Amino acid sequence: MEGAVTLKIELATDKVPKHASGESGDSFEVVERPQGGITAILADGQGSGPSAKITSNTVAAKAASLVSDGTRDGAVSRAAHDFLYAQKRGRVSSTLTMVSCDLATDTLVISRNSNCPVIVKTEDEIKVLDEPVKPIGFHYFVKPTIDELPITPGTVVISFSDGIFHAGRKFGNQVAVDDIIEMLETNNQQDGIYELSQDILSLAVDRDRNRPQDDMSVLVLGLFAGEYQHKPRQLRVMYTY
Repeated sequence: MEGAVTLKIELATDKVPKHASGESGDSFEVVERPQGGITAILADGQGSGPSAKITSNTVAAKAASLVSDGTRDGAVSRAAHDFLYAQKRGRVSSTLTMVSCDLATDTLVISRNSNCPVIVKTEDEIKVLDEPVKPIGFHYFVKPTIDELPITPGTVVISFSDGIFHAGRKFGNQVAVDDIIEMLETNNQQDGIYELSQDILSLAVDRDRNRPQDDMSVLVLGLFAGEYQHKPRQLRVMYTY
């Protein structure tokens, strides 16, 4: 029996800590949405090292818990901000980006509280989502920017922390959005999003002359047409230490 054409969601993340820090201040979470689909979460705690890791872990875990409870993404970002603001009394900040493939609404939802843009490639165009927005934790009232797109095979979303965005600045050779767009345009889908994620991280590390000036993280989500008889759910993880 032949499989039916269906949607395949692929997710890749790559990160390295700041040089000589030992502990990355960025955190990832991936959550299966209760009504179908997944949400990928990237949080970047203020500073670097163990204190930043505690902050980003707290934010990412709070966001993941709310998503798994069925909370809408915009409300998740606001609640994560309120939680961090109350816990740290407005003294600590974090960026928070969520990329959701919501099968209940057949939409791709991108929620940003980050100074870093999100790049979205569809079959028709490439969009740079860079509307100014505040990080969470510092200010009493903070809301995210929300972009909602239809779910279409061939879509690729790239998110990253400011360690990627600012890489090379110290040496007068800063990573530009156009550099990442060029890599996205030349990426062979047969190689998948995993190679693209690794290449973006490698570019940033190289621009910082192999001594990352900040924690660096990349998150890439791709939507592709697949053919499966039973629509399997699969998760593959590789963690090096």
